[in-house]
Amino acid sequence: MMLFKLSIKNIKKSFKDYAIYFLTLVLGVAIFYVFNAIDSQEAMLQLNETEKDIIRLMNEFLGGVSILVAIILGFLIIYASMFLIKRRKKEFGIYLTLGMGKRQVSKILLMETFIIGLISLIVGLGLGIIASQFMSIVVAKLFEADMSRFEFVFSFASLMKTVIYYGIIYLTLMIFNVFAITRYKLIDLLTAFKKGEKVKIRSLSLSVIIFLISIIILGYAYYLATNRLDSLDLFGFAIILGIIGTFLFFFGISGFILKLVQSNKKIYLKGLNIFNLRQINSQVNTAVFSMSIICLLLFFTITIFSSAWSINVSLKNDLVYGTPVDVLIASYAEDVKDVKSDILDEVGYSVDNFSGYVEGNTYGFEGVTVGVLLKPILEDALKDYPNLLVDNYLPVMKISDYNRFASFYGRDTYTLDDDEFILIADYAQMLEIYNKALEKGVIFKIGDKEYHNKYDEYKEGLLSMSGSKSNAGIIVVPDNIDTSSYATLRSYLAGNYKGDKEKAEEKFIKYRDDLSSLGAVSDTKLDIYSASTGLRAIMIFIGLYLGIIFLISSACILALKELSDSSDNKEKYGMLKRIGVSDKSLDRALFVQEGIFFMFPLLVAIIHSVFGIMCANIILESMSVKANMESILITALFIILIYGGYFLVTYITSKRIINER
Repeated sequence: MMLFKLSIKNIKKSFKDYAIYFLTLVLGVAIFYVFNAIDSQEAMLQLNETEKDIIRLMNEFLGGVSILVAIILGFLIIYASMFLIKRRKKEFGIYLTLGMGKRQVSKILLMETFIIGLISLIVGLGLGIIASQFMSIVVAKLFEADMSRFEFVFSFASLMKTVIYYGIIYLTLMIFNVFAITRYKLIDLLTAFKKGEKVKIRSLSLSVIIFLISIIILGYAYYLATNRLDSLDLFGFAIILGIIGTFLFFFGISGFILKLVQSNKKIYLKGLNIFNLRQINSQVNTAVFSMSIICLLLFFTITIFSSAWSINVSLKNDLVYGTPVDVLIASYAEDVKDVKSDILDEVGYSVDNFSGYVEGNTYGFEGVTVGVLLKPILEDALKDYPNLLVDNYLPVMKISDYNRFASFYGRDTYTLDDDEFILIADYAQMLEIYNKALEKGVIFKIGDKEYHNKYDEYKEGLLSMSGSKSNAGIIVVPDNIDTSSYATLRSYLAGNYKGDKEKAEEKFIKYRDDLSSLGAVSDTKLDIYSASTGLRAIMIFIGLYLGIIFLISSACILALKELSDSSDNKEKYGMLKRIGVSDKSLDRALFVQEGIFFMFPLLVAIIHSVFGIMCANIILESMSVKANMESILITALFIILIYGGYFLVTYITSKRIINER
């Protein structure tokens, strides 16, 4: 009972100093619960079966990510616990001096760890349950679902998963803490407050050499990531080089950063800069590994979150563009079939179900291929795209047919002279080389007649519907073309449902198998929306999940390091006060030290992220996804709120520690 009371007293005493530790535990539990409870949202949202399947799939993805998150949180909690034990070494030494055995001290630490863990778990779960209600709004907005049945949602499965994962982490922590206490000697515990972390004096020349090597390694990693994405092995090698280069960068710069500033006497001798710089140098010198890990966590946060948000915004915009009507039916049968007369009438689906529709055909001709279009630049194009299918037909469409579809879709219509053609496309990967070819002039021959391009650039447009811009090219020609020599013929019909869209969709889907048996395929806006929304949801939630955890982890590690250093340096600040340095100057010195310590890994991470985002954009562009400023701004906002928030709390807490009497 006495040990239990002592444990409670110790927790109350240390709570103010290590509020960040408790806060991180609570946030970790809350975030873990929220992202594992997403599947429970479907119970109260008016979702169709496809959307429910997507949420279940997304939850499976998040379940896998949760294992990684649990490992990260486990390392974070153990790392934080190391600082807590270090802070209290003298206290444990006094217990041993007063006659306690190491077994009893271990019991005290075990009780404290258990109580802190239990409180964090309860508060975190409470916060997570509340936050998951707001997550319902996010899910509903993403799926454009009806919130009329909004009600309080509780996920027992997520609760149990959180408790089990957290229990395993905390059991590991308690074992670690007990072993940590038993290996310390009494003299080490009693004199711990007099010992700072050992600052290893490194050779200046060696540090400079290592720093230069790190710059070369990082430079080569940047080059591979942005210029050699043709090989997956090289991409992985670039990541490994980036990790090694980051560690060597901090290791090298920590050995000469002070000497570098000392060379400028105006800066070095100004105000408390001598004190500030030596403190910063000591902190960086003793935290090379921590700074490297933090930098990499921040890099992954920025790159993952900005890329995920770019995918979300781009797919959302492309979705509106790529689904201009409710349904598109296309005949791909080997024998020539008209969609309306030969397919829809055959299966018994009437076009009277549409409020409006348009029909049209595309043709394939021997003389209208990708290779002919790119003929003016074909040699250069094949260097960049060695797997280019140059013999593939480009669909040819009469201007009257295209204009009917374009007008129905709300796109621009065009006019043509008898010997002109227009290239209609939107697939990002091909647009640049298309324009290069068109600028040099392209000629197609259909029958006995030649056609040249009207414009020196492609015109954006589409025929088929898709969740992304995937139209690799349609050649629009005058109505007077000779269609007698076509190699392929495709028939298309686009329409908008009458009345209730969902009921009309259910009716149409019943005919899909029959349509397929006659050689027709169909795409509907609701189907494409569901599939695209699912991909967006998976990207957003995984990006958010990992981004927030990485950000909290990096900020927490820095915060705990700074709080520990503030406690160790309390006597140094006291000496400065005694020789007449004002509280305002000391507070400013502390702010500068901690600001630089927080900003240093962030700045390096931002430089990494510039190239990381460039690399991600190259990959995303192959999926017709474009980066946007909104994603960068949203990422910056998260960093300011979470990382900046940790910095401010750390500064305020550190200031209180050094001002204690």
